Amino acid sequence: MELFPAIPLADWQDTKETLHRFAQVVGKIRLASGARRNHWWHAPFHLTGRGLTTRPMGLINGNPIFTIDFDFIAHELIVSTVDGRSVSFPLPGKSVASFYREVMRALTALDVHVDVNIPRPFDLPDSDRPFADDTEHTAYDPSMVTRYWQVLSQVNLVLEEFAGRYSGKVSPVHHFWHTFDIAYTRFSDRVIDQPADVDPVTREAYSREVISFGFWFGDDSFPAPAFYSYTAPEPEGLHAEPLQPAAAGWIAQRGSHLAVLPYDDARAEPDPRATVLAFYESAYQAGARRAGWDIGGMACPGGITDPQLKGRVTRNRP
Repeated sequence: MELFPAIPLADWQDTKETLHRFAQVVGKIRLASGARRNHWWHAPFHLTGRGLTTRPMGLINGNPIFTIDFDFIAHELIVSTVDGRSVSFPLPGKSVASFYREVMRALTALDVHVDVNIPRPFDLPDSDRPFADDTEHTAYDPSMVTRYWQVLSQVNLVLEEFAGRYSGKVSPVHHFWHTFDIAYTRFSDRVIDQPADVDPVTREAYSREVISFGFWFGDDSFPAPAFYSYTAPEPEGLHAEPLQPAAAGWIAQRGSHLAVLPYDDARAEPDPRATVLAFYESAYQAGARRAGWDIGGMACPGGITDPQLKGRVTRNRP
Protein backbone atom coordinates (compact mmCIF):
# COMPACT_ATOMS: atom_id res chain seq x y z
CA MET A 1 0.00 0.00 0.00
CA GLU A 2 0.94 3.67 -0.22
CA LEU A 3 3.66 4.79 2.18
CA PHE A 4 2.21 7.28 4.66
CA PRO A 5 -1.39 7.34 3.38
CA ALA A 6 -3.53 10.36 4.17
CA ILE A 7 -5.06 10.42 7.64
CA PRO A 8 -6.48 13.91 8.33
CA LEU A 9 -7.57 14.30 11.93
CA ALA A 10 -10.94 15.73 10.84
CA ASP A 11 -11.75 12.48 8.99
CA TRP A 12 -11.68 10.36 12.12
CA GLN A 13 -11.55 12.58 15.19
CA ASP A 14 -14.69 11.06 16.75
CA THR A 15 -13.38 7.56 16.12
CA LYS A 16 -9.95 8.50 17.46
CA GLU A 17 -11.48 9.80 20.69
CA THR A 18 -13.34 6.52 21.21
CA LEU A 19 -10.34 4.36 20.30
CA HIS A 20 -8.06 6.39 22.56
CA ARG A 21 -10.29 5.57 25.52
CA PHE A 22 -10.50 1.90 24.54
CA ALA A 23 -6.69 1.91 24.54
CA GLN A 24 -6.57 3.54 27.96
CA VAL A 25 -8.84 0.85 29.42
CA VAL A 26 -6.50 -1.88 28.20
CA GLY A 27 -3.43 0.19 29.02
CA LYS A 28 -4.44 0.49 32.65
CA ILE A 29 -4.86 -3.27 32.81
CA ARG A 30 -1.35 -3.60 31.39
CA LEU A 31 -0.06 -1.11 33.96
CA ALA A 32 -1.57 -3.16 36.79
CA SER A 33 -0.43 -6.55 35.47
CA GLY A 34 3.11 -6.16 34.13
CA ALA A 35 6.46 -6.13 35.90
CA ARG A 36 7.62 -2.55 36.28
CA ARG A 37 10.49 -1.30 34.13
CA ASN A 38 12.47 1.92 34.09
CA HIS A 39 10.94 4.96 32.35
CA TRP A 40 7.53 3.20 32.17
CA TRP A 41 8.70 0.86 29.39
CA HIS A 42 6.38 -1.83 30.77
CA ALA A 43 3.25 0.25 30.08
CA PRO A 44 3.02 0.91 26.30
CA PHE A 45 1.67 -1.30 23.53
CA HIS A 46 3.70 -2.92 20.77
CA LEU A 47 2.69 -3.42 17.13
CA THR A 48 1.63 -6.78 15.69
CA GLY A 49 0.80 -8.01 12.20
CA ARG A 50 -2.87 -7.27 12.86
CA GLY A 51 -2.96 -4.49 15.44
CA LEU A 52 -1.62 -3.92 18.94
CA THR A 53 -0.63 -6.11 21.85
CA THR A 54 -0.07 -5.63 25.55
CA ARG A 55 2.53 -8.42 25.36
CA PRO A 56 2.25 -11.30 27.88
CA MET A 57 1.59 -10.27 31.46
CA GLY A 58 0.34 -11.89 34.66
CA LEU A 59 1.86 -14.25 37.22
CA ILE A 60 0.93 -11.72 39.90
CA ASN A 61 -2.06 -11.84 42.23
CA GLY A 62 -2.58 -15.47 41.26
CA ASN A 63 -3.33 -14.64 37.62
CA PRO A 64 -2.28 -16.83 34.69
CA ILE A 65 -0.13 -15.40 31.92
CA PHE A 66 -2.47 -13.49 29.61
CA THR A 67 -2.40 -11.10 26.69
CA ILE A 68 -4.84 -8.54 25.33
CA ASP A 69 -4.69 -7.82 21.61
CA PHE A 70 -6.48 -5.34 19.37
CA ASP A 71 -7.13 -6.86 15.94
CA PHE A 72 -7.64 -3.92 13.59
CA ILE A 73 -8.33 -6.10 10.55
CA ALA A 74 -11.17 -8.17 12.05
CA HIS A 75 -11.91 -5.31 14.50
CA GLU A 76 -12.00 -7.44 17.60
CA LEU A 77 -10.48 -7.39 21.06
CA ILE A 78 -8.96 -10.73 22.02
CA VAL A 79 -8.03 -11.73 25.56
CA SER A 80 -5.93 -14.91 25.65
CA THR A 81 -4.25 -17.03 28.31
CA VAL A 82 -1.09 -19.08 28.00
CA ASP A 83 -3.07 -22.36 28.19
CA GLY A 84 -4.84 -21.56 24.91
CA ARG A 85 -8.15 -20.19 26.18
CA SER A 86 -9.45 -16.93 24.72
CA VAL A 87 -12.43 -14.61 24.73
CA SER A 88 -13.07 -12.06 22.00
CA PHE A 89 -15.69 -9.48 21.10
CA PRO A 90 -16.24 -6.97 18.27
CA LEU A 91 -15.08 -3.38 18.62
CA PRO A 92 -17.61 -1.52 16.41
CA GLY A 93 -20.81 -0.41 18.09
CA LYS A 94 -19.32 -0.21 21.57
CA SER A 95 -19.40 2.78 23.87
CA VAL A 96 -16.47 3.16 26.25
CA ALA A 97 -18.78 1.95 29.04
CA SER A 98 -19.81 -1.22 27.19
CA PHE A 99 -16.22 -1.85 26.06
CA TYR A 100 -15.04 -1.59 29.67
CA ARG A 101 -17.72 -4.05 30.83
CA GLU A 102 -16.87 -6.51 28.04
CA VAL A 103 -13.15 -6.40 28.85
CA MET A 104 -13.73 -7.03 32.54
CA ARG A 105 -16.20 -9.82 31.73
CA ALA A 106 -13.64 -11.46 29.43
CA LEU A 107 -10.97 -11.33 32.13
CA THR A 108 -13.32 -12.89 34.67
CA ALA A 109 -14.24 -15.68 32.24
CA LEU A 110 -10.52 -16.51 31.95
CA ASP A 111 -9.93 -16.42 35.73
CA VAL A 112 -7.93 -13.20 35.49
CA HIS A 113 -8.57 -10.69 38.25
CA VAL A 114 -7.20 -7.17 37.80
CA ASP A 115 -7.70 -4.24 40.12
CA VAL A 116 -7.58 -1.25 37.76
CA ASN A 117 -6.20 1.73 39.63
CA ILE A 118 -8.20 4.90 38.82
CA PRO A 119 -10.53 3.44 36.12
CA ARG A 120 -10.93 6.78 34.38
CA PRO A 121 -9.16 8.41 31.40
CA PHE A 122 -5.70 9.84 31.99
CA ASP A 123 -5.00 13.42 30.91
CA LEU A 124 -8.11 13.71 28.73
CA PRO A 125 -10.91 16.29 29.00
CA ASP A 126 -13.22 13.78 30.72
CA SER A 127 -10.62 12.44 33.15
CA ASP A 128 -13.11 12.76 36.03
CA ARG A 129 -15.63 10.37 34.38
CA PRO A 130 -15.26 6.63 35.06
CA PHE A 131 -14.93 4.40 32.01
CA ALA A 132 -18.04 2.57 33.18
CA ASP A 133 -20.12 5.76 32.83
CA ASP A 134 -18.92 6.89 29.39
CA THR A 135 -21.78 6.29 26.96
CA GLU A 136 -20.84 9.39 24.94
CA HIS A 137 -17.92 8.00 22.95
CA THR A 138 -19.29 5.40 20.53
CA ALA A 139 -17.88 6.33 17.09
CA TYR A 140 -15.87 3.60 15.36
CA ASP A 141 -15.07 3.79 11.65
CA PRO A 142 -13.37 0.46 10.82
CA SER A 143 -11.65 1.78 7.69
CA MET A 144 -10.06 4.66 9.58
CA VAL A 145 -9.02 2.42 12.47
CA THR A 146 -7.29 0.10 10.00
CA ARG A 147 -5.62 3.14 8.43
CA TYR A 148 -4.43 4.28 11.87
CA TRP A 149 -2.80 0.89 12.47
CA GLN A 150 -1.24 0.85 8.99
CA VAL A 151 0.31 4.29 9.54
CA LEU A 152 1.58 3.19 12.96
CA SER A 153 3.14 0.11 11.36
CA GLN A 154 4.96 2.19 8.77
CA VAL A 155 6.24 4.74 11.28
CA ASN A 156 7.26 1.89 13.58
CA LEU A 157 9.67 0.55 10.95
CA VAL A 158 11.11 4.00 10.24
CA LEU A 159 11.77 4.45 13.95
CA GLU A 160 13.29 0.97 14.16
CA GLU A 161 15.71 1.85 11.36
CA PHE A 162 16.59 5.14 13.05
CA ALA A 163 17.07 3.35 16.39
CA GLY A 164 19.77 1.18 14.83
CA ARG A 165 22.01 4.20 14.34
CA TYR A 166 22.70 4.70 18.07
CA SER A 167 24.60 2.31 20.33
CA GLY A 168 23.67 3.76 23.72
CA LYS A 169 20.70 3.09 25.95
CA VAL A 170 17.44 3.31 24.02
CA SER A 171 13.79 2.53 24.61
CA PRO A 172 11.81 0.11 22.48
CA VAL A 173 9.68 1.61 19.74
CA HIS A 174 6.32 1.60 21.45
CA HIS A 175 2.80 3.05 21.29
CA PHE A 176 1.80 5.05 24.34
CA TRP A 177 -1.86 4.63 25.17
CA HIS A 178 -2.02 7.70 27.39
CA THR A 179 -0.80 10.19 24.74
CA PHE A 180 -1.74 8.04 21.71
CA ASP A 181 1.62 8.48 19.97
CA ILE A 182 4.38 6.13 18.88
CA ALA A 183 7.86 6.96 20.13
CA TYR A 184 11.47 5.91 20.60
CA THR A 185 13.94 7.54 23.00
CA ARG A 186 17.73 7.82 23.28
CA PHE A 187 19.40 8.30 26.66
CA SER A 188 22.70 9.86 27.69
CA ASP A 189 22.40 8.38 31.20
CA ARG A 190 23.09 11.77 32.79
CA VAL A 191 20.96 11.78 35.94
CA ILE A 192 18.40 14.59 36.10
CA ASP A 193 17.38 15.87 39.52
CA GLN A 194 13.70 16.73 39.15
CA PRO A 195 12.12 19.38 41.39
CA ALA A 196 10.26 17.93 44.36
CA ASP A 197 6.86 19.03 43.05
CA VAL A 198 7.15 17.15 39.72
CA ASP A 199 4.54 14.40 39.34
CA PRO A 200 5.69 10.76 39.61
CA VAL A 201 4.94 9.95 35.94
CA THR A 202 7.23 12.73 34.73
CA ARG A 203 9.88 12.03 37.37
CA GLU A 204 10.38 8.47 36.17
CA ALA A 205 10.06 9.26 32.46
CA TYR A 206 12.72 11.96 32.62
CA SER A 207 15.03 10.77 35.39
CA ARG A 208 17.78 10.68 32.74
CA GLU A 209 18.66 13.12 29.95
CA VAL A 210 16.82 12.10 26.76
CA ILE A 211 16.26 12.91 23.13
CA SER A 212 12.95 11.47 21.99
CA PHE A 213 11.45 10.92 18.54
CA GLY A 214 7.94 10.03 17.54
CA PHE A 215 4.71 10.57 15.65
CA TRP A 216 1.23 11.54 16.75
CA PHE A 217 -2.11 11.85 14.97
CA GLY A 218 -3.01 15.36 16.10
CA ASP A 219 -5.34 16.75 18.75
CA ASP A 220 -7.11 19.98 19.64
CA SER A 221 -3.81 21.75 20.39
CA PHE A 222 -2.15 20.65 17.11
CA PRO A 223 -4.92 19.47 14.75
CA ALA A 224 -2.81 17.56 12.23
CA PRO A 225 -0.63 14.43 12.24
CA ALA A 226 3.09 15.12 12.60
CA PHE A 227 6.51 13.67 13.30
CA TYR A 228 8.25 15.20 16.30
CA SER A 229 11.37 15.27 18.46
CA TYR A 230 12.40 16.94 21.71
CA THR A 231 15.38 17.05 24.05
CA ALA A 232 14.78 16.97 27.81
CA PRO A 233 15.94 18.87 29.68
CA GLU A 234 16.12 21.34 26.82
CA PRO A 235 19.63 22.78 26.35
CA GLU A 236 20.01 26.50 25.83
CA GLY A 237 19.66 27.63 22.23
CA LEU A 238 18.14 24.38 20.93
CA HIS A 239 15.41 26.11 18.92
CA ALA A 240 18.06 28.05 16.96
CA GLU A 241 19.46 24.83 15.47
CA PRO A 242 18.61 23.99 11.84
CA LEU A 243 16.26 21.15 10.94
CA GLN A 244 15.68 19.14 7.79
CA PRO A 245 13.69 19.36 5.55
CA ALA A 246 12.72 23.02 5.08
CA ALA A 247 9.13 22.23 6.11
CA ALA A 248 10.30 21.23 9.62
CA GLY A 249 10.50 23.76 12.42
CA TRP A 250 10.51 24.37 16.14
CA ILE A 251 7.29 25.17 17.99
CA ALA A 252 6.97 26.38 21.58
CA GLN A 253 5.15 23.94 23.83
CA ARG A 254 4.76 23.97 27.62
CA GLY A 255 7.79 26.13 28.18
CA SER A 256 10.13 24.24 25.84
CA HIS A 257 10.46 23.58 22.11
CA LEU A 258 9.35 20.71 19.92
CA ALA A 259 10.84 19.89 16.52
CA VAL A 260 7.91 19.19 14.20
CA LEU A 261 7.58 17.90 10.65
CA PRO A 262 3.95 17.87 9.48
CA TYR A 263 2.95 14.45 8.16
CA ASP A 264 1.45 15.86 4.97
CA ASP A 265 4.69 17.69 4.17
CA ALA A 266 6.68 14.48 4.62
CA ARG A 267 4.34 12.43 2.44
CA ALA A 268 4.53 15.03 -0.33
CA GLU A 269 8.30 14.55 -0.67
CA PRO A 270 9.72 12.30 -3.44
CA ASP A 271 11.15 9.94 -0.78
CA PRO A 272 9.02 10.29 2.39
CA ARG A 273 10.94 7.64 4.34
CA ALA A 274 14.30 9.30 3.72
CA THR A 275 12.75 12.66 4.56
CA VAL A 276 11.54 11.46 7.96
CA LEU A 277 14.88 9.82 8.74
CA ALA A 278 16.66 13.07 7.83
CA PHE A 279 14.29 15.00 10.08
CA TYR A 280 14.94 12.72 13.05
CA GLU A 281 18.70 12.85 12.44
CA SER A 282 18.72 16.65 12.27
CA ALA A 283 16.73 16.88 15.51
CA TYR A 284 19.08 14.42 17.18
CA GLN A 285 22.18 16.29 16.02
CA ALA A 286 20.66 19.55 17.29
CA GLY A 287 19.89 18.20 20.76
CA ALA A 288 23.06 16.14 21.08
CA ARG A 289 25.34 19.03 20.06
CA ARG A 290 23.70 21.47 22.45
CA ALA A 291 23.67 18.95 25.32
CA GLY A 292 27.26 17.82 24.76
CA TRP A 293 26.67 14.18 23.87
CA ASP A 294 29.45 12.03 22.41
CA ILE A 295 27.89 11.92 18.95
CA GLY A 296 30.74 10.10 17.23
CA GLY A 297 31.31 7.64 20.05
CA MET A 298 27.66 6.60 20.20
CA ALA A 299 27.14 6.40 16.43
CA CYS A 300 26.15 2.98 15.10
CA PRO A 301 25.93 3.17 11.29
CA GLY A 302 23.81 0.37 9.88
CA GLY A 303 23.17 -1.01 13.34
CA ILE A 304 26.74 -2.32 13.70
CA THR A 305 29.12 -1.61 16.59
CA ASP A 306 31.98 -3.99 15.84
CA PRO A 307 34.76 -2.03 14.04
CA GLN A 308 35.85 -5.03 11.93
CA LEU A 309 32.33 -5.82 10.77
CA LYS A 310 31.56 -2.23 9.85
CA GLY A 311 33.73 -2.42 6.76
CA ARG A 312 32.40 -5.70 5.37
CA VAL A 313 28.78 -6.10 6.35
CA THR A 314 26.09 -4.90 3.97
CA ARG A 315 22.59 -4.04 5.05
CA ASN A 316 20.96 -7.03 6.80
CA ARG A 317 23.43 -9.49 5.17
CA PRO A 318 26.79 -10.66 6.61
